[in-house]
Amino acid sequence: MFIERMNKGSWGKIRAFFDLNTEEGFTIKGFKLVEGVKGMFVGFPSQKSSDDEYRDTIWAGKDLKFSLSAIASRVYESPNGVKCQDNFVEPKLSKNDEDDIPF
Repeated sequence: MFIERMNKGSWGKIRAFFDLNTEEGFTIKGFKLVEGVKGMFVGFPSQKSSDDEYRDTIWAGKDLKFSLSAIASRVYESPNGVKCQDNFVEPKLSKNDEDDIPF
């Protein structure tokens, strides 16, 4: 998986929007890089529901979210916004990280 396009800016707490390409050829659009209290994290694509709440349309496990946040932060901080291709490696989470919410 790799991030192909990232639009940087400042929209409230959102610092960038980006698309994710998979090795199988899928492009998933609508990811957000959000600046939280404890650092940057990835917001997944979402849609507004009939009760005016936003609901995620893509779900992923905690390990994948952690890896994607790390990759998106690296691309965001790179001066040229270059593609960042990386294999997702299972991160070692501490006991405290398991219940940690990044905002």
